[in-house]
Amino acid sequence: MTRLWPLPIFLAAIGAALAAEQPPRSGLDYATPGLRAMQADDFANPGMLWVAEGEALWDKKDGMGGTSCQSCHGALSSMAGIAYPRRDPRDPSRLMNLETRIEQCRVDRMGAPPFGYESRELLALTAAIRNQARGKQSSVVEDAAAIAEGERYYRMRRGAFDLSCAQCHEERAGKHLRDETISQGQSNGFPAYRLRWQGLGSLHRRFQVCNNAVGAEPSPLGSQEYIALEWYLAWRGRSLPVETPAVRQ
Repeated sequence: MTRLWPLPIFLAAIGAALAAEQPPRSGLDYATPGLRAMQADDFANPGMLWVAEGEALWDKKDGMGGTSCQSCHGALSSMAGIAYPRRDPRDPSRLMNLETRIEQCRVDRMGAPPFGYESRELLALTAAIRNQARGKQSSVVEDAAAIAEGERYYRMRRGAFDLSCAQCHEERAGKHLRDETISQGQSNGFPAYRLRWQGLGSLHRRFQVCNNAVGAEPSPLGSQEYIALEWYLAWRGRSLPVETPAVRQ
């Protein structure tokens, strides 16, 4: 006997399948003309202030060893092809993104204190590194287990509103929520400058904002859950060019 699915479940499944077939679109496609112009002009893009600070930090000697990022890695431009998140080579069960890798380098290699997640210094250095690949296709490490874990988080309903990331950023992408157009939730522009923040912010800060919006308990910045989600989003939007620092509402 053919099984008949209840109509709401059937329509939801069809909607999710059609959404999944949509080609990746940057958040820039959903931005206003003014924001697009601001992002395109390096003199008008406020995120470039952080990039300039990060470029200076790359060469700044610090810590007990009196070394800098440049001491080990050479020119900042050498970072154009790096791909994060990835697994910690010392503990493959642990996921690392660019921010946690920088903090590890400061402590273990330079003998310097960590900057602290979401600090201006860490945002600046992360933005400067990501900016080296601006305009190039995002680099993603293929790791089926980590990507699957991130997708599980992406599709899990949570919070007082019982919503998942996918319900907003797949099923409702392009629709309006108050004064904003819902984007696909791509990550290729982070760290990004948001007008609402009046500053640069990390992708994990954006995750926390979304968690709060649906009435869910946010995970800590730099948590394994968020790094897995970051990994899945990078894989999901792997055909998009890097835009760091993007400008968003």
